[in-house]
Amino acid sequence: MSVAPTEIERSETLEAESPAAVPEPDVPWVTIVHNDPVNLMSYVTYVFQAYFGYPKDKARKLMMDVHTKGRAIVSSGTREEMERDVQAMHGYGLWATLSQDR
Repeated sequence: MSVAPTEIERSETLEAESPAAVPEPDVPWVTIVHNDPVNLMSYVTYVFQAYFGYPKDKARKLMMDVHTKGRAIVSSGTREEMERDVQAMHGYGLWATLSQDR
């Protein structure tokens, strides 16, 4: 004599067999450089030009955002790319973090 599965057993089976939820599109990540009392403004401008290849005017504008607003978003992309940029900024002695751009 066969025993019918209980309601709990049926729902667990259905959940396990249902297709996986479709992930949301990848939300871009950003690298944020924060103001610090150590680095000169000219040095920060140089770093933005040297590492990111920004023209002097853009590098200077970003540096002024860091100086006056306390931070600036200096790059955006995948998480892995932003982790690389943050590490590079740390290598130059700048304080940087990454965050998801929402």
